[in-house]
Amino acid sequence: MNTTKKKEAFKETLKYAFIQTLPVLFGYVFMGIAFGILLEKAGYNFIWAFFISLIIYAGSMQFVLIGMLGGGMGLLSMIVLTLSVQSRHIFYGLSFIEKFKAMGKWGWYMIFSLTDETYSLLCGMNIPKELNEKQVFFTVAALDQSYWIIGCTLGAVIGSFIGFDTTGIDFAMTALFVVIFIEQWYSYQSHLPALLGTICGVASLVIFGPGAFILPALIAAVCLLLVFKNSIKIGENQEVCQ
Repeated sequence: MNTTKKKEAFKETLKYAFIQTLPVLFGYVFMGIAFGILLEKAGYNFIWAFFISLIIYAGSMQFVLIGMLGGGMGLLSMIVLTLSVQSRHIFYGLSFIEKFKAMGKWGWYMIFSLTDETYSLLCGMNIPKELNEKQVFFTVAALDQSYWIIGCTLGAVIGSFIGFDTTGIDFAMTALFVVIFIEQWYSYQSHLPALLGTICGVASLVIFGPGAFILPALIAAVCLLLVFKNSIKIGENQEVCQ
């Protein structure tokens, strides 16, 4: 493939990935701004915000990190808390092991950058045949992280100049998940996975409470999906994430 064709292919991949990640763009930028403001108010400037979002890139865990930085928490406690908050990603990673292995050195970045929202997009995309799936995956993940970095850094800069009331801004992530859920609902013929996931989530929330329901809900959902896998029909031209 000559240079001109490579450039055209890159432009088409970037265009497609950008359109797919637009919902994440708005959610990440606003949530990142909230994080940056809170981090700046805790005494850490935009440089900290940039490198934390670049190297750690842990979403909700970064908000927890703000309290850790000023709370004198021990290293072991930090490790245990981080594993507890981020344990759901174990399940996400299992779904894409083979595809990430096939991506070579890019696969390491995909493992690092697999957030809740990126995972949802990768599962729900119907990638055009003329585009390279590996390049699309990488571009989507990179764009999502860039949105987060921009939001976090911008928030810290804004926080250094003006006061800001962040009450209610966390609803941006809830709205983001609703948009992604609706898009996937219409993309697949079988709604059984979505229904099973909803039932497991609600049941776990009732039983375990808001602070500890995510991991049990994921375990229950995975088990039920394995039980009913033969009953789940994927729409034409759609591919199961496995």
